[in-house]
Amino acid sequence: MFDQLQERLGAIFERLSGRGRITEGEVNEALREVRIALLEADVSLGAAKAFVNRVKERAVGANVMESLTPAQTILKIVYDELVELLGPSTGSGKARLQFSDAPPSVLMLVGLQGSGKTTQAGKLALRLKEQGRRSLLIAADVYRPAAIEQLKTLGKQIALPVFELGAADPVRIVRDGIAEAKRLSISTVIIDTAGRLQIDEPLMDELARIKAIARPSEILLVADAMTGQEATNVAKGFHDRLGITGVILTKLDGDTRGGAALSIHSITGAPIKFIGVGEKLGALEPFYPERLASRILGMGDALTLIEKTQSLYSEDQAKKLEEKLLKQTFTLDDFLDQMRQVRKLGSFSDLVKMVPGLSRALPKNFEIPEREVEKVEAIICSMTRGERRNPDVLNGSRRKRIARGSGTQVADVNRLVKQFEQARQMAKHLTKTRRGR
Repeated sequence: MFDQLQERLGAIFERLSGRGRITEGEVNEALREVRIALLEADVSLGAAKAFVNRVKERAVGANVMESLTPAQTILKIVYDELVELLGPSTGSGKARLQFSDAPPSVLMLVGLQGSGKTTQAGKLALRLKEQGRRSLLIAADVYRPAAIEQLKTLGKQIALPVFELGAADPVRIVRDGIAEAKRLSISTVIIDTAGRLQIDEPLMDELARIKAIARPSEILLVADAMTGQEATNVAKGFHDRLGITGVILTKLDGDTRGGAALSIHSITGAPIKFIGVGEKLGALEPFYPERLASRILGMGDALTLIEKTQSLYSEDQAKKLEEKLLKQTFTLDDFLDQMRQVRKLGSFSDLVKMVPGLSRALPKNFEIPEREVEKVEAIICSMTRGERRNPDVLNGSRRKRIARGSGTQVADVNRLVKQFEQARQMAKHLTKTRRGR
């Protein structure tokens, strides 16, 4: 996501950073390139023009030409405007869901067919369940084949009830479903509505009638980021008719240029509240404009990395790991366990890019091949328990056996053992340094 945009913007600021002073003409040229980069990333023309105009206005006001660090000054202005473009500024950095004072709170999901509404309904229900809010899922998509069965399957996976009346009138289904939620004292209702291949009057009329009967506290548009600028046209169509209150942007983990994320808020005024970053039910994340702006500009995303790590390790687990590193009792068994845990967070390449400073220093198209990670796992699994606990016993014959068992070369085994020892020594040094502060 955003790789092309990040590369283009990075090259623009790299050129500016080598100059002690820059002229107004050079600023204008840089901003022209920024505009082209945004358009190539599928940002809408109106949003791109407005963005560049605001940056130019602020750059002139900030006396960039007189600044000792003009590139940094412009970068800060571009960052601030990117945040503003991506979403409203809030104290927490993210746009929160709104819930009604009198339960149940109704969350209505809308969007075109194929955008992923049903899947996102399940993801959202799971996320709310993890926060202590139990939801009832209402199957109001009576047109798409297997939509009801899909929602029921998702409900079973996350142990939450699904209300359905087969192919009955969707308005009746929603009305009876909300009544059922009240009867069961369930605090939240999530409505999976029908979609079409494109916006049409019958669809909008049905959704308007559902809105009237449900009185939702949120109308969330599920938009596919892979559709590029078309996603903004869809967002405008739904917003004009229904007044959407937020957006769930899906498939941001795919090969998308990301322009939809940069345009939807400016077109509709509705904030992006969640982003889908994978197929698994847990792959729904709150949207932080500040963090995405940092990643687009190659500044990394340390906060998201920290949150991902905290989801895997408790404070007690972290302390035990720290003690092992300090006492040099950290073994290849521990290393294998940590590697498997980290893989749950996503690809190693994506995680490294979240580290501030590293994203810019990495070569173009940087990637840690998954096969290399699998090779390391195969080598460690081919060792005996004693060898994993004490790699010093690995003589020549043992290393040959391990290489044969893992389908690798002896050189691969040697490299892993050497890198493990170096990493263990470095970790010990860093742990001692931190404790000494």
